[in-house]
Amino acid sequence: MASILEKKDNNVVVLTIDVSPEDFSEALQRSFRKNAGQFSIPGFRKGKAPMALVTKYYGEGVLYDDAIEFSAMPAYAAAVAEHDLKPVSQPELDILAIGRSTGLKFTITVTVQPEVTLGQYAGVEAVMPEFPVSDEDVARELTRMQDRNSRMIPVEDRAAQDGDTANIDYEGFLDGVPFEGGKGASYDLKIGSKTFIPGFEEQMIGRKPGEEFEINVTFPEDYNKEELQGQAVVFRGVINAVKIRELPALDDEFAKDVSEFDTLDAYRESLRAKLTENSNNRAKGIFEENTIQAVVENAEVDVPDVMVDDEIEHMLDEQKNQMRYQGIELEQYLGYIGQTLDTYKEQMRGSALNRVKTRLVLEAIAKAENISAAAEEVDAEIEKMAAQYGMKAEDIRERIQPDKNNFVQNSVVSRKTVEYLTASAVKIAPPPVSQAAGEPAGDPAAEDAAEADPAQAAPAAQPEANLSEPDAAE
Repeated sequence: MASILEKKDNNVVVLTIDVSPEDFSEALQRSFRKNAGQFSIPGFRKGKAPMALVTKYYGEGVLYDDAIEFSAMPAYAAAVAEHDLKPVSQPELDILAIGRSTGLKFTITVTVQPEVTLGQYAGVEAVMPEFPVSDEDVARELTRMQDRNSRMIPVEDRAAQDGDTANIDYEGFLDGVPFEGGKGASYDLKIGSKTFIPGFEEQMIGRKPGEEFEINVTFPEDYNKEELQGQAVVFRGVINAVKIRELPALDDEFAKDVSEFDTLDAYRESLRAKLTENSNNRAKGIFEENTIQAVVENAEVDVPDVMVDDEIEHMLDEQKNQMRYQGIELEQYLGYIGQTLDTYKEQMRGSALNRVKTRLVLEAIAKAENISAAAEEVDAEIEKMAAQYGMKAEDIRERIQPDKNNFVQNSVVSRKTVEYLTASAVKIAPPPVSQAAGEPAGDPAAEDAAEADPAQAAPAAQPEANLSEPDAAE
């Protein structure tokens, strides 16, 4: 087998490959053995005629399809190894010559992984942000813990007020007819939360437990269900109960109940320490991102469109899975925001390009610095994954095929590469506070990424259960 490599534009290469007559004859023999049972020759039982008679009767071409597969694919794999290529697209095969006497000559056109020209990557400057923990932050966290340990208690001696929670049964009617998604039972509605459509919650104020109600409201013109847009409807129902949130007192007993500390002061300091740790981790994460971005910007790489397209599909799968956890399908979300799938994909292109380029640059640095993953590091990573996903480490190991691309090993190498870059990076102070807005200037790279990736900006799935999306309460 001989092959010639020709480089085209946009990381496309053409391999011209020759399979010898001897090798192709062997492939024809394999094809005949595979398909012999399909041939009927007069005077022979089906599948018993010799190959020479079959090819004379049907023509040699009847064996070509499988013979090409048996000979071209191994020859292509050998050529890829010979020229040290990393294909990133499906190969396109074009037959130039074929026959027992001539062998097989063909071309393969394929897009390959681009070469990376590294710029400075050790000792780059990167912003290290600061997130100091204030007394207000600690007080806010303490209030959050107080709220988490609160309880809802019913009130019987007064009517509902703003901020109360009303447990209600309700059903909506349009022109006297119940409409789909407008019914709920034992629904806890916090008055003033703006959960339901405008006008509904305000009309709950002043009503007492056990009281039946009839509320008139009009759906917004931009409501997500076209048949209800701008429609005046009536909701009828009953208030089952009115409840208020009772907060525990912030004292030493509270600290003992929610922590291992005996005093509120000690618990407060533990919250400060935890917030400080979180802030430091957040700052380190952003510093790491800024370092990687600086390194990527210093490198040159022409990323093929097919790699970006594949990354978009990968990101789309991630987004679909995230949304399903929230109880919504991507198609529903796109319909809600009035966007097509093609438009959505196009908005992801910038982020996908950056992700691919980042991966290629990190791989090139790992190769340049001989960064590898030791067996014990791979084992530790598998143990970590097993604990994270609640699996057995042995099950993960069984799924990893040694002859395939080891994603665990790649993960370790990538992490070590990033650690190498951040260890050598020079920390610089964040931009000065904006005089106009009075707030620190943002990270342009992060803002660009957020704008380019709608998946990062997608809102949490809203239950169709409330009256702003009426199916939700069912």
